[in-house]
Amino acid sequence: MKWGLIGLWVAAILYGHYRGQVRARWQKVFLDHSALLAPLNALMVLSSRVTTQPYVPLSEFPELKPLQAHWQVFRDEALQLAAMQKIKAAENHDDIGFNSFFKYGWKRFYLKWYEATHPSAEEWCPRSVAILKSLPGVKAAMFAELPPGGQLNRHRDPYAGSLRYHLGLSTPNHDDCYIDVDGIRHSWRDGEAVVFDETYLHEAYNHTQQNRIILFCDIERPVRHAWVAALNRWFSRVVMSAASSPNDASDQTGLINRFTLWHHVIDEKRKALKNWNRGVYRLTKYSLLTLLVLGIVYL
Repeated sequence: MKWGLIGLWVAAILYGHYRGQVRARWQKVFLDHSALLAPLNALMVLSSRVTTQPYVPLSEFPELKPLQAHWQVFRDEALQLAAMQKIKAAENHDDIGFNSFFKYGWKRFYLKWYEATHPSAEEWCPRSVAILKSLPGVKAAMFAELPPGGQLNRHRDPYAGSLRYHLGLSTPNHDDCYIDVDGIRHSWRDGEAVVFDETYLHEAYNHTQQNRIILFCDIERPVRHAWVAALNRWFSRVVMSAASSPNDASDQTGLINRFTLWHHVIDEKRKALKNWNRGVYRLTKYSLLTLLVLGIVYL
């Protein structure tokens, strides 16, 4: 039984690695945070009722039409927030899902995050929040800003129970401001939307001199089996909600993010070790990984 579970886990990691054309370096395959959820991710993808390619046609989500139909409502409230500098990076290292993005200029303002509450969103963006409340398939939403010269390094998101929706609100409307998903580029345009699978490797760049603001949403992945859908909703309600991050002091901070300061401290020490001596860093990393694997095998 134990070896069967280990084999299933390894097979799921390899499935996630090989399903795309763009692949991570081998030394990162088993160390990426998505490896932890690989069996669950494989189940979600294999049960998917919509296209499992990097980009999913908007026609497969007719229920999302109100988002694009009201894109100017979202744009107006986003620009108002931007003018007040409320679209910003996390101030207390309490956004574990996106902490690595902030160093390159990326900023956000949460409108919705699974079951968590964000009173600040209802105060500052009542029309946007009202539209989102009418769409139960939208599990999370935020305004996301990428300034001139900003970028998101290549990465994959850890959970396949959702798909990512981007709606251009105030963009450079230029091909030099784009996202690349599994080697395929999409350039944002005002009022235009795209859906993609964020568990493929993707990266984003703004090589223009203009700011980019989009509506960024997590959409529940439609699946063929009721029990898989129930599992997905349970995981979203319990685990994803625990990763909620506040816009300001009035908002809920999820249980996971209450401990991210410790994660930040450990990560800073990791970076310091890497900068001091890459050889020692690699030896330490792979030694710890080996001990972890041996611990799992011999339990």
